[in-house]
Formats: sequence, C-alpha cells, structure tokens
Amino acid sequence: MSQFYDAFETRDRAAREAWIDAQLPGQIARAKGLAGYAGAFADIDAGQITTREALVRLPVLRKSDLATAQGAGKPLGGFTADGLSGFAHVFQSPGPIYEPGQVSQDWWRFGRFLHACGIGADDIVQNCFSYHLTPAGLMFESGARAVGATVLPAGTGQTALQARAAHDVGVTAYAGTPDYLKVILTQADEDGLGLKIRKAAVSGGALFPSLRDFYAERGITCLQCYATADLGHIAYETQAGEGLIVDEGVLVEIVTPGTGTPVADGEVGEVVVTTFNTDYPLIRFATGDLSAVLEGESPCGRTNMRIKGWMGRADQTTKIKGMFVRPEQVADLVGRLDGVERARVVADRAGDADMMTVHIEGRQIDMATAEQAVRDVLKLQGKIEIVEPGGLPRDGIVIEDKRVYET
Repeated sequence: MSQFYDAFETRDRAAREAWIDAQLPGQIARAKGLAGYAGAFADIDAGQITTREALVRLPVLRKSDLATAQGAGKPLGGFTADGLSGFAHVFQSPGPIYEPGQVSQDWWRFGRFLHACGIGADDIVQNCFSYHLTPAGLMFESGARAVGATVLPAGTGQTALQARAAHDVGVTAYAGTPDYLKVILTQADEDGLGLKIRKAAVSGGALFPSLRDFYAERGITCLQCYATADLGHIAYETQAGEGLIVDEGVLVEIVTPGTGTPVADGEVGEVVVTTFNTDYPLIRFATGDLSAVLEGESPCGRTNMRIKGWMGRADQTTKIKGMFVRPEQVADLVGRLDGVERARVVADRAGDADMMTVHIEGRQIDMATAEQAVRDVLKLQGKIEIVEPGGLPRDGIVIEDKRVYET
C-alpha cells in the first residue's frame, strides 16, 4: 500500500493555494445561484473571491441559518440546486436539520482517512456507525469502498452478535465511536472469541489517551478524524500523530467566535469550513467547535494545514441576569468601539445576584462610550475593565461563566 492516498497530500503550499484560488470563484458562483444564499451573497462578485483572504469578505453560515431556511417543503433550505432531486439519501440531525448524501465517488471524502489508518483492499471493516437517519454509517462505508475494503454493516448495539460476527467473518478493522470497540473486545473476551482487529478508524467522541493506550496494548492502531453531518470529512490523524491534517477537499479557517475574523495561527478560535463539494456548496460554514492551527508540517510527509483537534464549543451563549449574551453580541460590541481589539464578558456572582464584567482590550478607550455600547448591545449594565493590548488570553473564550451554584 502506498504511504499517501494521492498526490494532493504532498503538494507544496504554493501549489495547494493556487488550486484553492482557482476553485473559489466557481464555488462562490454556484452558491450565489442558490436560493439559500440569495440575500447574503446578493452584492458579492464571485470573480473577486480568488484567495482565502478574499473569502473573509463573505458572511459566516451557521447551523441556525440552515434550520431557519429548512421550512415546510424545503428540507434542504435552498442550499442545493434542485432540492432533494438527484441525491441518493437525505438524513436528519438534531434540530431537526436535514442533509443530503450520495453513494458514488466517496462523496464525503472518507477514503483519505481510512487509507491513513492503513485500511485497504485486504481488510474487512466492521462499520459500527449508525445507518439510520444520520449519515455516519454511509460516510464510513463510502470511504471503505474507496480504499477497496469489504464492509460488515454492523451498525450500533447487539454487542454479543457484533463480537460473534467479528470472529466468524475475520474482521480486521473497526469503524465507529472510540469507546464501542472496547465494549466489543470485552464481550469477545468473555465469550472466548479471538478477534483479528488491528486497525480502528474512529470519530463521534473523544479518543482519550487511556483508551488509545488500551487499544495499543492489544496491537490495535486507533486513529481519529473530525467530521460533521453537513460537511463530511474535515481533518484526520495519521500514524505520525501531532494534530489533525486538514482534508484536501475543504478550506479551514479559525476565527474569533461570533465573527468571521480569522485569528493568528496558534490562537484558539471557531472552526469555519468551506467545501468544494459542487452538489452542496457550504461556504464559510461555522461548526461551533473550537480548535487552533498547529504550525509546521506533519512528520508523515503530508503538507496540508494541521489543527490541534477539538478544544471545546464556540457557542458560549450564557444567561446573565435573565438575559442571554451571545458571542455575536460581543463581536458587535468590539465593532462599535474605536481602538478596541477584542472583548471578554465574564459572568460571576456576588452573593445571590449575577454580576457581569466586560473586559475590553485596546488603547485610548472612552469609558462613557464603552458603557453606553455595553448597554445598547448586551442590554445589561456591568463593570467595565480596560485591558492593555495583548492582555486577554488567546483561548477562544469571549464569554466566560465563573458562577458556581450550590447543590
């Protein structure tokens, strides 16, 4: 088996950026022609969006926008050319939010990840992701087909039958959540069944170091990927470790939560993804997850951007004094104040009452103007503290809740 899935993985930075630059105008033009983007992209000249820097001019698309657009009779909300026509499947995620899917040509791009796991034509993959309503089962199945592996479509539950099937069929690789493989292995031990599983491709939960070590002790190499139902495959581990390598079919930005403004490399922010999927062009789609760019290239030889993995949720919406404060409001506050670089709202308690402190980072800030802006934007009064530039942590947190409630 070749070390790399294709030549895209080892392109130099200039070649990859040139490819991205060439793809962007066409993808933006496709999106602009869809009803779902009509208002947001009305004044956008797709021909001018030719770099990732130019992409920042476009608004961020959020899950809540999809949910709002997906009204009665519009399950995909106008974000595809012909609704459900031409798609092989439609899926439902909590909300509910509906996503389309195809079964041809590794539509979700999971083959790259399975190849990195060492899975290929000689493997039998026990796919323990659900095949019902959600797309994870078919995502991993399409990836297995792309690398030529045979699939046992196991789905979830019925652990005793799963262990028996893994033994009888001679399964060599597992796909599923990080913890369920341990459940199968334990069941097999109890039933006296020897298993041949030596590779595991996991997602949908945390792969804790202790769990990875447990698998390693049993001779199983376990790697994880980062994906969503909307976007498909986003980033993946390789056997070299050191972060997650961004998939070649997407463009990833890390932005200040609540905004579309990229942060400096190494700073924590929200993961925003643009896909080059022509059937379902999601542009600057906010995942709601926090991560950071891991500088440098992977020792495995793949050259794309790396991210540090999941670092929490960007949706830090918090209720203070009975009012919700959202990251978008903090971003609005920063935009209204001259000389302000960033802000951080801290919720705490004084006795039985909520208190709010707004830390504002910048120079020559007029306190009266800042107080009025806080009242206008956050609809609350609170203490304001001015912080010198660089004084706030670069940890992706714009709303911090320090309150502790007695139980």
